[in-house]
Amino acid sequence: MTAVLLRALVIVLIAGAIYLGLRRIWRDWTRQFRAEDKAIHDRDLQERDAPGVITLKRDKDGTFRPPDNDNRS
Repeated sequence: MTAVLLRALVIVLIAGAIYLGLRRIWRDWTRQFRAEDKAIHDRDLQERDAPGVITLKRDKDGTFRPPDNDNRS
């Protein structure tokens, strides 16, 4: 009976270690992905504010065109 309890305890400990390890890996990866997404978003916002960037509007036919009040030369 003692061997069965010992074996069950070892299995529970191993399963707990695997669970905690997988949880930590998951959290580290999601944190890294969030940081990369934020960096990409910030870069996109900076590029949008750069001179020479045209904001296109969807026309009635679904085609993207510059707006009518475009200040280009």
